[in-house]
Amino acid sequence: MSPPLTRHNRPRRVLDAIEAANATLSEGDRQAKYAKLAESPYRFFRGTNHLYWDDVWYDWRFSLYGGLPATQTWLQGDAHAYNFGAYGHHDDAVRYGMDDFDDALVSDYQYDLWRLAISLVLDARENTELSGKAVRKALKALVTSYHDELARHAEGEVPGAVTLATATGPLGPFMKKVGKKKSRAKMLDKWTQLTEEGRRFAERPDKLAALPAHLASQLRKAVEEEYRQTLRSAGDEAEEGHFRVKDMARRLDAGTGSLGLERYYVLIEGGQDHEHDDVILDIKQQVPPEGWRLMGAVEKRAWRRAFPHEGMRHAAAFLAIAEHPDPYLGWLHLGDRVFSVRERSPYKEDFPTHKLDGAKAYRKLVEQWGRILAREHLRGAHALNPEDPGSFARAVGACVEGRMERCVDMVTTLALNYADCVRQDYRTFLAWNDEPSA
Repeated sequence: MSPPLTRHNRPRRVLDAIEAANATLSEGDRQAKYAKLAESPYRFFRGTNHLYWDDVWYDWRFSLYGGLPATQTWLQGDAHAYNFGAYGHHDDAVRYGMDDFDDALVSDYQYDLWRLAISLVLDARENTELSGKAVRKALKALVTSYHDELARHAEGEVPGAVTLATATGPLGPFMKKVGKKKSRAKMLDKWTQLTEEGRRFAERPDKLAALPAHLASQLRKAVEEEYRQTLRSAGDEAEEGHFRVKDMARRLDAGTGSLGLERYYVLIEGGQDHEHDDVILDIKQQVPPEGWRLMGAVEKRAWRRAFPHEGMRHAAAFLAIAEHPDPYLGWLHLGDRVFSVRERSPYKEDFPTHKLDGAKAYRKLVEQWGRILAREHLRGAHALNPEDPGSFARAVGACVEGRMERCVDMVTTLALNYADCVRQDYRTFLAWNDEPSA
């Protein structure tokens, strides 16, 4: 009799991990999420961040150019090409950078850099006609621009965000177009409508759904009471009626990895001087970041002492990493679930990489990604160590000094090979998801 085969093989591990990660979803949400994962290898990569963290958490290579206490900072936690985009909030200025901190945590800088590099390969393969050589050049541009930006701020200066005035390469025309095409008024016209009772959410069955009365009552109370106390100004300085709730709705079919988590839009009065002063609050259920699962018991206890719940962790990360934190940033509870609260940006827009004209333009964009990621890590390090904010940049610089070419080669090889692995995992998932019993 032959000995039984172990379940320790890549296809089985991938499928078991996907099933475990989505076990708590309803059947409808799970099938909707699986349909998104099936769209492409990149979409699969976006929706299975848990696989990435399982693979890299104990990867020995991170000790080559970091892996030290001093090379840790606030990470975005899910760094990929489409977590960059245009955004803007209270001051109506258009910026470009990362604006999603649901998976943010403190750990080694390379986890973000590696994930971004892998996403670059997947994006280039799906959305551009770049040659293999051009993709390698883009990876080199990403890694070198990241480290160059750190070196420029070794004394601890906190760099600014990319704005319309400072954007270079293809970002300039993109941000100018976003500024012309989008506005608070246009966002409100898209998502709301004026009725005899005032402004309300529009009927968009594919995007919004009405709330049952008991949940609407609970959410209204949480917004008007608990949430206001979590704002940095406690919300008490706002003019009378600023936070008055005008309407509420469930947000449908948003995101990929977060699909299945509860999410709501709440329309509040905002200012009262103009018709388009209303504000849409984006209220999203928060769960521990993927890296949390892999921490040891001692680490988890220390983490919980610092952040008693995920709403506090999300807000702390947002304040640490973002140059212009949203003034509506806060949190609230609905039962035993915690939700982040922030303003829905009127300028939210992803860069359409499929429209880039050739390898040089793509490389120029990628250089900006590297610099932006470095700046966000620098701001995160400043928040963690305000007495010596340059220590992070100097520590990373010491790790790569005299070895930059080897560092680029290592990240390039890792990114190309892992992108191949994602494509293989994607095919495994498709075959399994297509089975009648799946």
